[in-house]
Amino acid sequence: MRFHLLGLAPVAAVLIAAAPAAAPTAKLYQAPQAQADRVRATVEFLADDLLEGRATGKRGHEVAAVYVASRFRALGLQPAGDNGTWFQRVPFRRATSDGTQSFSLTRGGKAETLVAGEDIAVRPSLTEKERDLSAGLVFVGQGIRDPKLKIDDYAGLDVRGKIVVVTGGVPAGLPSDIASHLSSRKVTMAAAAGAIGVLEIAGGRPMPRPVTDWIDARGNAGSTPAAIRVRGSISRTGAEKLFAGAPQNLTAIMAANMSRQPVRGFALNGTLNVKANSAWSDFTSPEVIGKLEGSDPKLRSEHVVLMGHLDHLGLKADAKPGEDNVYNGALDNAAGVATVLEVADRFVASGAKPKRSLLFIANTAEEMGLLGASYWAEHPTVPVQSITAGIDLDMPLPLYDFTDVTAFGAEHTTIGDTVAKVGRTMGISVGPDPMPEQGIFTRSDHYPLVLRGIPATLMFTGHANGGKPKWDMFFDKNYHQLSDDLNQAINWGALARYGELNYRIARELGDAPQRAAWKPNDYFAPVR
Repeated sequence: MRFHLLGLAPVAAVLIAAAPAAAPTAKLYQAPQAQADRVRATVEFLADDLLEGRATGKRGHEVAAVYVASRFRALGLQPAGDNGTWFQRVPFRRATSDGTQSFSLTRGGKAETLVAGEDIAVRPSLTEKERDLSAGLVFVGQGIRDPKLKIDDYAGLDVRGKIVVVTGGVPAGLPSDIASHLSSRKVTMAAAAGAIGVLEIAGGRPMPRPVTDWIDARGNAGSTPAAIRVRGSISRTGAEKLFAGAPQNLTAIMAANMSRQPVRGFALNGTLNVKANSAWSDFTSPEVIGKLEGSDPKLRSEHVVLMGHLDHLGLKADAKPGEDNVYNGALDNAAGVATVLEVADRFVASGAKPKRSLLFIANTAEEMGLLGASYWAEHPTVPVQSITAGIDLDMPLPLYDFTDVTAFGAEHTTIGDTVAKVGRTMGISVGPDPMPEQGIFTRSDHYPLVLRGIPATLMFTGHANGGKPKWDMFFDKNYHQLSDDLNQAINWGALARYGELNYRIARELGDAPQRAAWKPNDYFAPVR
């Protein structure tokens, strides 16, 4: 799970009103021991030290992928990867700066040096090993353009062929899901307006950190529009140089931004000259995909997707001799993959196929930025229009006897109604988003499906019945730490209950007469 403990900066000031959790109508479901034993066996294997933290592109993750594929085969699922296999190999590239970055600002025929690593830094390029370019600069405020919300920071500005300079944050008063979405799409908005680069004014020292992304058959990077040649950050000191002689004072602009007041953009005087070289290393890593074909002659061509990410953080590079060095990722996300497998097992054991087909996916590279799910969403192994719903099972927390769940973003679609309906049959309520400031709707593998217009949600165990202190403790002590391992007091019965809940949700979505749909006039329907 990619989770930012410091939250959005700044966070949305107005949040979606959360309805109280609906009261269940049945006693809390208690899972049979066989279900608890199955999910435990899966987690114990995937979180073993021998898998070396399941880092994307490393041997441990490859072993985990073969294990999941073997489980799919044992259940009688069909291979649903590329070329009749269980796998879709995702082509990745890692780009690093080779140390050659130089920048200058030219005004009136005079060049002023911007110090690399102090004033400015740009991300290594995944598509150009050597960059040598010059472009004009335009300040575009927060850099948001959204016709649905009637927000246009680009209005009246010509940014074609220019590098845009943006502040952080989003407009005040937005629901957290929308605020997080807009924040993540600034580069896409800049490209759509014709810009060739984006520089964000940063609070700290700008650094050219390595970048990893998938690369398509045309050589384009998955998360960066092809038109964007420069993407980086500029410090306040560097920004002062860019804004010298500007129509507005930078200090006043940044103060207005901090107080959530809109600032109109304007062209900046001068041309930025950029020279930057990058080094590349290419590798692949698999998505693992199995299919249970539906029973209905008409509906079997449609698909409900259940996914969870198989990768984690690998090995600690600077561990001392004899010190624990494995990021086991027991709950993030061996527990989620165990749930995916448990749902598949429950369908097969039931002897009754759903009417729609089901896809079970173990994603790669979630910890690198949702990259495996993003690649599959852009290169689906079934027709994209056939995908009716997505359920993302990422980092359940079976450390307590949970009685409620959070379905992030489900209020945007009819999936939320399905989760509530199924939960009532198991004594499980649906609680409101307990951490709206985090914008979690955009931070796990369901989000690339949303960007393709597919109704999708992320399922968490909830905060009721002692859940909140367990979540607080996990984030404080174990999240992305070596201690997310099998030494935690995992409640296997609770994880089995979570598996049963998601089995029943998938059953309902698979058998419903109508496919899942966005709520009328919902902002995300669809965003693309």
